[in-house]
Amino acid sequence: MKQDWQTRSRAMSLRDKLTDAERILWSRLKGRQLGGWQFRTQHPISPYIVDFAVVKLKLAIELDGATHSTAEERANDERRRTSLEGHGWSVLRFWNAEVYNNLEGVLASIEARLPPRA
Repeated sequence: MKQDWQTRSRAMSLRDKLTDAERILWSRLKGRQLGGWQFRTQHPISPYIVDFAVVKLKLAIELDGATHSTAEERANDERRRTSLEGHGWSVLRFWNAEVYNNLEGVLASIEARLPPRA
């Protein structure tokens, strides 16, 4: 439980420190703007914190910057994805550059994974 509290506390702190790409994407996801689904930012899924999540769908969205281009970081990302998927989550990953250069395409890719709201 202590780890859960620490993960939640860290997630709350990260919400105040969004990267530019996260801030841009969040401006288009918050308030049920995309398909009527509720997204959360910096959502804890212990021991991880995902950039964005639709909890009801168990859909996690991750944005990757330059630090994710090393072999070590890619291996960490793969372990993280495998763990999340093992707990029933689907993970979508985008590069920060995609958010900057093709935001509408990123949103379309996310929306394609969202079922229609009843």
